[in-house]
Amino acid sequence: MASEFILEVKNLKKYFQAGQPGWFSKGAKLVHAVDEIDLQLKHGEVIALVGESGCGKSTLALTLMGLEEATAGQILFDGQDITHLAEKEKKALRRKIQMVFQDPYESLNPTQTIQEIVMEPLVVHGIGANDEARKKQVKKALEDSGLKPAETYLTRFPHQLSGGQRQRVVIASALALEPQLLIADEPVSMLDVSIRAEIINLLAELQKTRNISVIFITHDLGTVGFFADRVAVMYLGRIVEIGSMQAVLKDTKHPYSQALLSVIPVPNPRLRKKRIILQGETPNPVNLPSGCRFHPRCPIAEEKCKQLDPHLFNLSAAHQAACLLLENYQ
Repeated sequence: MASEFILEVKNLKKYFQAGQPGWFSKGAKLVHAVDEIDLQLKHGEVIALVGESGCGKSTLALTLMGLEEATAGQILFDGQDITHLAEKEKKALRRKIQMVFQDPYESLNPTQTIQEIVMEPLVVHGIGANDEARKKQVKKALEDSGLKPAETYLTRFPHQLSGGQRQRVVIASALALEPQLLIADEPVSMLDVSIRAEIINLLAELQKTRNISVIFITHDLGTVGFFADRVAVMYLGRIVEIGSMQAVLKDTKHPYSQALLSVIPVPNPRLRKKRIILQGETPNPVNLPSGCRFHPRCPIAEEKCKQLDPHLFNLSAAHQAACLLLENYQ
C-alpha cells in the first residue's frame, strides 16, 4: 500500500564536530545544525522552508538528499527508510529526488555544453536507448523549463547564458530524470528581481503539470506566498512553527515568524504593519541558549523563557478552518 506521504522526517538530527578535543575540554563540541526535526510532505504538495541564513535549512536539504549523513532520526521516502543507504542505493534514490542549488553558475560545469550538462544525469542512470533518444529527452526538459526552442541552447556554454537561463538549465537537468521530489535551495536568491518571479512561476507550473512534491527553501517568505501549500519556519536548527500558508499569514503564533512576516513589503500603505526588528545575532549553534532558543532576541521574552523550551507551534486543521471561516465572514 502506497504511503500517504512522499516524505516523512522523524526526530532528525545532524551535528557537526567543531574542532578537536583539547587538554582542558572533556570532548569535541558539536554544532547543532539540524536538531529534532519532524516534517511530513504529501504527494504533490509544496512546503516553503523559511528562516534566516545559518538556521540549518540547507543542511536539512543536504541530509534529506543523502549528501550529509544523519546523526540520528529517520527519513522515510514513500514509506521506505532512506536514512542510511549504501552508495548504490543512494544512486537509485536520486532518480526520484533531485535538488536545485542556490548559485546556477556554480552548479554547472563550465567546460560542458548545455546538451552535455542536461544529458549527463541520463547517461549516469542509464536512461535512454542511445544518445539520439536522450537528446529528445534533453530537448523536452529544456523546453519544459522555458528555454525555447531548445536547439538554440544545446551547443552553448554556461557563460554564454544569463543568470535566469542558467537556473533554467539547472532545473532542466533535474527534470530530465522525472523526479517525484524536488528540493529547491534558495533557487532565486542569486537572480535579478525581474527574473525571480519567472523562475517561481516556472516551478509552480512544473509542480502542477508533473505533480512533483517540492520543498522550497528561502529566507524571504514573500517570494512563495502564492506558491506554497504549507510553511515551516525554522530557527537555530528547529522548526518552530508550521501550518498552511493561509494559517501562518493570518494566525501567526511564534514571535520569530511574526518578525519575518512584518518585514515583507506591502504595496498598500494602509495594510502595512509595524516592522519587528530583531536585536542581536543568532546564538552560536555550538552553545545553545537554555530554555527557548529564541529568548535572547525575542521582544516579548519573560524570565521563564530561559528555563522552558516550548513545543512546536503547529497550526492545525482547526486553526486553518477558523482562518477560512473568518476570511469568508469578512
